[in-house]
Amino acid sequence: MLTLCAMETAFNSIALFGKPNPQISTTLTTIYQFLIEHDFEVLVEHNIAPFLDCSKAQPLLLDDLPKHSDLAIAIGGDGTFLSAARTFSSHQIPLIGINMGRLGFLVDISPTDLPEKLEAVLNGHHIAEERHLLNVRIIRNERTIHEQNAMNEVVIHRWVTPEMIHINTHINHVFLNEQRSDGLIISTPTGSTAYALSGGGPIITPTQNVTLLVPINPHTLSHRPIIIDADSEIEVTFTQNTHINAQLSCDEIGIPDVTVHDRIVVTKARHNVRILHPSDYDFYNTLRAKLHWSS
Repeated sequence: MLTLCAMETAFNSIALFGKPNPQISTTLTTIYQFLIEHDFEVLVEHNIAPFLDCSKAQPLLLDDLPKHSDLAIAIGGDGTFLSAARTFSSHQIPLIGINMGRLGFLVDISPTDLPEKLEAVLNGHHIAEERHLLNVRIIRNERTIHEQNAMNEVVIHRWVTPEMIHINTHINHVFLNEQRSDGLIISTPTGSTAYALSGGGPIITPTQNVTLLVPINPHTLSHRPIIIDADSEIEVTFTQNTHINAQLSCDEIGIPDVTVHDRIVVTKARHNVRILHPSDYDFYNTLRAKLHWSS
C-alpha cells in the first residue's frame, strides 16, 4: 500500500544503521550533524560509530536500537536495507534508505540530495509504503530448529555438490509439484527484481499481496515460475532417500545445516516493513533507471 503524506510527522529518536565501511563516513557524519542540529535524538549502531566524525554519538548494540528509536535510517546498499528491514520491522519502525551502493532498488535518497530530501521526508512530505516479508521455519522431528525472516527471498538450493536436489512443494497442504533442479526461489514482490529476476521470474509491483515461486535450472523445462496468494503456506520437503547437500538462504543469510528429513515452511511474516520514500518516488521510474530500459 502506498500513502502520500503531507502532514508534519513527529519523530523524536532516530537510529542510524549501516554497513561498517569507511566509505560511509562522510555521509554518516552529514546525516548525524543535520539531525542533531534539528533537535532529534540520534542513536548510532555501534559497528558504524567508529566511522562517525563525532565523539558525542550514542552507540548502541543492534538489538537495542529498535527498543529506543521510532525511525531508522539505513545508509548503504540494498543489502544494508534488507538487514535493517529484518531488524526494525518486528518493532514496526519505519525506514528511510540512503543509497551508498551500486543498484539501489530500496535505498532511494542519494547522498548528493542530502539534506534537502531527508528534511522533506522528516517533515512529512513523503510516500509511505508497506511491504511484506517472508517467514521461514526449518522443522525437524516436529520441532522448529531455525526461524528467520526475509524481505527479498527464501532460497533452497544445492550446496557443494554437482547433483540436482529433488524437492516436493505443497501450497496450503495441497500438492503442487515434484521437481529435480538446482533449487527453488520463494520471493516477495520486493525480491522479484533480485534473484528471482535472474531466474526468469516476472517483475511484480512491490505492494501486491502475492508470493513468487521460481525454480532454479529445473531438469524438466515445463516447470515455470508461479505466482500465488501471499497468505498461503508453502511447504518444501526432499525426496532423496539417504542424504542431500542443500542449503537454505534468507536474503544474504545462509543456513547450511538442512537435512533430507527436514520440512521447510514459508509464510508471510507477521509484520510488514514500512518504507518512507521521497515524495517524487516512482517505482516504474526506478525500473527504467536501474534496468536501463529505454536508454
